[in-house]
Amino acid sequence: MPMNLIHRRLCSSQRWARAIEDELLPWALEGVRLGPETLEIGPGYGATTHVLLRQVRSLSVVEVDDASVDLLRRRFGDRAEVVHGDGTALPWDDGRFDSVACFTMLHHVPSRWRQDQLFAEARRVLRPGGLFTGCDALSSWGFRLIHLGDTCVPVPPETLEDRLRAAGFGEVEVEIGKGSFRFRAVCPG
Repeated sequence: MPMNLIHRRLCSSQRWARAIEDELLPWALEGVRLGPETLEIGPGYGATTHVLLRQVRSLSVVEVDDASVDLLRRRFGDRAEVVHGDGTALPWDDGRFDSVACFTMLHHVPSRWRQDQLFAEARRVLRPGGLFTGCDALSSWGFRLIHLGDTCVPVPPETLEDRLRAAGFGEVEVEIGKGSFRFRAVCPG
C-alpha cells in the first residue's frame, strides 16, 4: 500500500528497526510460541522479518509492494521464502502454517472488509491449533499525521475480538499497550 515519504523514511530507518527489535516485538510476542513454520504478512522493509528469522525454523513472507519484495528478496531470500502477493488472497494451501503473524501493517489494508478477508485467509492457512498473532498502532492525532497521503484504516482494538471470531478463530485475546495493541487468536482444532 502506498506510503508517504516521511513514513517510508521512518519505516526503513535503523531507529525503527531497533525499536522493533528491542521494544515492539518482545512485547507483541511475549509468551508466544510461533512453532517451526511461520508466515509473516506485510513485512514492508523487513525489520520484523529480521527478528522472526531468529525465532522460527522456516519463515515465509508475503508482501504486496513491488519495491519491498525486491528489498526483502535481496536481504532475506536465502533464509526466507519471499512471495509477492496480497494478504487477502494467500497463495498457500489450507493448513500450511503453525503460525501467521503481522506487525504494524493492518492499518495499511485499505478497508475494514479487506482486513476481514486477511483475517479469514490467516485462519485458512493455519493448521488446527495454529496461532494468528500480531500488533498494530492505536489511532491518534500523531499517527494520522504520519500517514497523510497513505492508505490508513486503523483497526479499533475494541472490535477486533469479534472480527477474529467471525473469521473462525477461538481463544482470542486483544491487549492494549502504550500506543499499540497486540492480539492472539487460535485456529480451532
